Formats: sequence, C-alpha cells, structure tokens
Amino acid sequence: MTTPWRPRDPRRRALVGGVGLAVAALLAACSPASPGGPGGTSTASAAPRASTAPVPEASAPPEGVPEADAGHPAAPRLLLATEAGSDGLAIVDPSIREGSAVVDRVVVGPAPWGVAVHAASGRAFVSTAQGVAVVDLAARERIDLIPYRDAPLDVRFGEYRRGGMGIAVSPDGARVHVAVHRGDSSTLETIDVATREVVASTPVGLRPFDVLVSADGAHVYTVDHDSFTVHVVDTTTFEARRIDVAPFGTEGGLASWEKPHYAALTPDGDLLLPYQGLTLVSLDPDDGTWTSTPLTANSHQHGVALVPDGRVVAVGNGSFGTATGDPNVTILDPATGAEAVVPLDRRHETVTTWTDPATGALQAVLSGGYTQAQSWDGATVVDLTTHDTYEISIPGRPQVVVPLQEGPLP
Repeated sequence: MTTPWRPRDPRRRALVGGVGLAVAALLAACSPASPGGPGGTSTASAAPRASTAPVPEASAPPEGVPEADAGHPAAPRLLLATEAGSDGLAIVDPSIREGSAVVDRVVVGPAPWGVAVHAASGRAFVSTAQGVAVVDLAARERIDLIPYRDAPLDVRFGEYRRGGMGIAVSPDGARVHVAVHRGDSSTLETIDVATREVVASTPVGLRPFDVLVSADGAHVYTVDHDSFTVHVVDTTTFEARRIDVAPFGTEGGLASWEKPHYAALTPDGDLLLPYQGLTLVSLDPDDGTWTSTPLTANSHQHGVALVPDGRVVAVGNGSFGTATGDPNVTILDPATGAEAVVPLDRRHETVTTWTDPATGALQAVLSGGYTQAQSWDGATVVDLTTHDTYEISIPGRPQVVVPLQEGPLP
C-alpha cells in the first residue's frame, strides 16, 4: 500500500516521541556479508585528544529568534557524538568550522555505539562494547559503567563488533534499554539505573542498530537490521512482538542492502523508516500495519530524524542494491509531499537537527562515521532552508550524533 504519509490525529494515541528521536542513532549496517547467525529471532507472544578551543559564551538570540521560556526551552547549542573508532563521547559545537569542533570529551569505554540523553537528571547513557557508560553531563565525566548480562569476551571495533548497539532511556530516567549483539543472536537488556541490575533480557531481531522508547515508557522498539524486523517490547511483561518490515522483500538475506536501519518516532506514535531513497515506511507499532511514501533520493539510506517543523531528514550513502544514485540527504515535507534532495560529497551514518545560535537557521548535522568503507572524522552541516553545506572536524569516527539536551539536576 503506497500513500503519502500525513501526521495522524494526535488523539488516536497518547503522545509518543521525544526520547526515541533523540536516540535514533545506532548504527545501521548494510554489508553484503555479515558474520553471525542466519536471521532474526522470533520472540514470545503473537582516541584522539579533544580540541582545547573554548566554548563560546552564550549570547542573546539574533533578531527574529525567540528567547527560551519555561514552556519552550532554547534549542540545544551543543551535540553529543560517539567516537566509534575510539573510546570517547565527544561534545561538539557545530559552529566551529576551523580545527576540531570538539569542545570537550568524556572517556566512556571502547567502541561506543549509541547515546541516549535524560535531560532532567543531567545524564547520558552510552552503549559501549563492554557495558553502558553513565555520564554526568554537568561534570563531564563517566560516573559508572554497568556491565551487560552477556558481555563479549573480547573488545573489538567496527560494524560487526559485539556488545551494545541501540540504546534508549525511559522518560523517568529509571531504566535504560540497550540492544546487545551476541554474534548469532541479539537481546534487549533492560537495566535498572539505581540498582545497576539487568532486570530483563528479551530476545529480539538480529543486530538492532536502533532502539526507541515511547513517551509513556510502556513500549520499546528495536530496529533489527539483519532480520528485516521491528520488535515491540512491553516494558511491564517484557514480552516482544515481531513485525516484519521489508518493502523490497528479503531476497538475499544477510547479503541484502534493502534492510531497515534507523527510525524516527512521530508525535502520534508511528515509526518512520527510510529505505534506499525510494520509499519512507510509516509503521504503526500498535497493529503492525504500514504505509509508504515514494522518495526520489535513490540513495542507500541510513540515519533519519524529524525536524521540529515536522519535516523528515534522511541520510543517503550512494549506490547499493536497488539504489543507484550518489550520496545525498533528502528533506521531505510530509504535509505537502515536497521533497528536496541535496547532493553530498561524502557518506554519513546518522543525522540530528541543530539551530545555529548566531543566525537562528535550522540545520541538519550528519555524522561521518559511516559503518562501511569511507567513514571519516567529521560531520556535514546542512542548512535546511538554503541547502548550503559545510564540514566540521570530529576525531574518532563519529557515529551517532544527538542533541545535548541539558536540564536541571535533581
């Protein structure tokens, strides 16, 4: 079924979004050859040093840019990026165009993959190869490393390394949900932050690069790359429901390029998954049905994010499988169906949005830590109005990039 995606009536379901979108990062991988098991698991029930450049002082917003108030906090000025080729969590100022854009760095552990932020508690949670690193954002230091129930025996780097992948934090900050790749299977481990205990380990699909959580914390969603699936996990019973999402079929199995990578959660609770720059799937995780919107980017897509104004941004990495175009970024307005495709010179992995504090311009920031060949130490900043671009430097192969959402400490 192919119909243009439109925002649904928000009364249909309790608001879902925020946290999952901020996390939406966790590596997508799409190699035609993957070590590990042959498919997904059907589940129960139907070190480079950081730049020493100073952090710019906060300034009054330019004319036309509204100041923050209690109901509408200012847009994050800094970003967090996992250094997948190293052991750090980089704090990035995308406005720094000369030298490194990294203004601070926290050592979190080897091969960090995804990062989830809980602004109210001032904590970030990073999925490393060894465990979940807990970062105090105010102190800029790691304060804990919570081991996985089934941690890998050795530490490796790269797309196929075992350990934590997608990660999300519950709205109240009490639990962290992290996908753990075990080689021939994967699980979603739910960790009680206070006790440091893994309270549940739920089988999901193979290599879940993305994990998202509903705004009420009732469900967690895993995007399972190698099994062409999304799993919906109930956070009370920890039962999981499998949804097959393969708009181009599953022919080729592990060698296929037409697999899901990342997702973005809409305010009315749909999961948006881009495929190959040819279609954007809108999945209703409640009943497993989905519709699709045709795309024209024609580029193998990884990261996806929602823009505050409702547009969708997706990263394209070039010609793979059914996609025959070059690297680009697509900007889709679901309200009108209008799509802008901006060509790029390099490949990228994930994407988030950022507002330039000097001009108020809304930007997309695309991380250079592509999981296949041609990853690079930086990010591309794209103006979502003019489509102008520039690159910034981030050492350590930045893989997942999210806003540094800061809030008061309890």
